[in-house]
Amino acid sequence: MTDTRDTTPLVLGTEKIGKLLMQYAIPAIIAMTASSLYNMVDSIFIGHGVGPLAIAGLAITFPFMNLAAAFGSLVGVGASTLVAIKLGQKDKESATHVLGNVVMLNGIIGLVFMTVALLFLDPILLFFGASPDTLPYAREYMQVILAGNLVTHIYMGLNEVLRASGYPQKAMAATLTAVIVNCGLDALFIMGFGWGIRGAALATIAAQIIALGFELHHFSRKKSFLHFQKGIFGLKRQIVTGMLAIGLSPFLMNLCACFVVILINKSLKTYGGDLAIGAYGIVNRIIFLFIMIVMGFNQGMQPIAGYNFGARLFDRLIQVLKYTIFCGVTVTTIGFLAGQIFPRSLIYLFTSDETLTDIAVEGLRIVLIFFPVGFQMVTSSFFQSIGMAKKAIFLSLTRQLLFLIPSLLIFPSIWGTIGVWMSMPVADAIATVVAACMLRWQLKHLKV
Repeated sequence: MTDTRDTTPLVLGTEKIGKLLMQYAIPAIIAMTASSLYNMVDSIFIGHGVGPLAIAGLAITFPFMNLAAAFGSLVGVGASTLVAIKLGQKDKESATHVLGNVVMLNGIIGLVFMTVALLFLDPILLFFGASPDTLPYAREYMQVILAGNLVTHIYMGLNEVLRASGYPQKAMAATLTAVIVNCGLDALFIMGFGWGIRGAALATIAAQIIALGFELHHFSRKKSFLHFQKGIFGLKRQIVTGMLAIGLSPFLMNLCACFVVILINKSLKTYGGDLAIGAYGIVNRIIFLFIMIVMGFNQGMQPIAGYNFGARLFDRLIQVLKYTIFCGVTVTTIGFLAGQIFPRSLIYLFTSDETLTDIAVEGLRIVLIFFPVGFQMVTSSFFQSIGMAKKAIFLSLTRQLLFLIPSLLIFPSIWGTIGVWMSMPVADAIATVVAACMLRWQLKHLKV
């Protein structure tokens, strides 16, 4: 069997593209799907073990999760792409310094985010759409999640570097470890100990601590292709600015997602009440599962695209793009069919409350109308993978900032709750057209 650690920086430029994509994407897909699943498991246990209002309280915390993911991707995704490009340029020393800077920068951001958020937790949650009934649930959950924020940030950042440096299987193993531990502790803390929504949060943080320990052990070993060394932890301006420039695209995408979720929660609260917010929480979890699979393909594409772009192997670059687009569209089409054919079965996984189920079924069917166009997500990731940060940022913003937010401000005033749901597929359709035009122009200007 080939030792991925020793050969990865070479095979990215020589191995068959289809084989490479599967080699990198499958572990990433398993990891991303598993990550989505443990969020789903939290929701499932909370829905059945605590109640429908707790589901709504959990949905109120989504903007917080988007903010945390925004800062995590700002460093992690930027570092992953930078490592891949540096390895493509045979610059292992710079790639090692990226590793050290990831730890330090994530540590600083994690501590600042935790401190500010905990100080103003209740006002922030009320702004996010909490009501007197859902605020206690949201507060209990976020107090624990924020207390473990430092662990979350460093765990996410190191997982990205682990994957980009030639260990996709280990990155997958770290995430799977977190998922399995989280699921077991959810059952114990919520159903066994009766700790409610706080138990779900404790299970999440405990699982991430164990996964982080796994990653730290890997990077502490000298046999690892990239590993901790003296002198790599000092922040270097060139590395930090490079990571942040590349990571700015997913950062802005998650930041916009935060504002979008706030608008959605506030609109649903106005036109449908707390249960409508809970329904959105369920719909979001289901859709997120399919999005995570597409992101897994994107993560599989990133080191391959980054390496071959750095090595100026443009024919291979276009090949991996085409493979990833096909896979992404296939996944989102499956999600569309599942949501249209048996939506009620999917919703019953989270709740047995019929009122909540009816609202969620309607929302799921509408939101998925244009879901098969997963092409836009792949295109944005492609530009990010080859270091074209401005184009990736623009594509990341088009769906949410230019199309979705205006729709959310207009449609609900006309159609109420239906208008909130309709805003999402309309934005998907327009953003896909924009992405197709930009990608076509870019491919014409690549020297193959």
